[in-house]
Amino acid sequence: MRNRAQLGEARARREPRGDKLAFDGEVTEALPNAMFRVRGDNGIIVLATLSGRMRRHYVRVLLGDRVTVEVTPYEPTRGRITFRHRG
Repeated sequence: MRNRAQLGEARARREPRGDKLAFDGEVTEALPNAMFRVRGDNGIIVLATLSGRMRRHYVRVLLGDRVTVEVTPYEPTRGRITFRHRG
């Protein structure tokens, strides 16, 4: 089990926790209820939703934005948007 200092370090480096896989991609379609279709740099198309932290801080995601998506190895077609890249 990780202690608080280790959890803080993982969040600061934006590492996914546990067995989640993270990759970067581009938002290709905006759907209702904060859902987005994201095409990853590796060619995978994922149906992704905003993470709770992004909803809480009112981070807006638009078409064409570069984002980081976390997916589980059990369901690689669904994911969670955890970070919106600037620029």
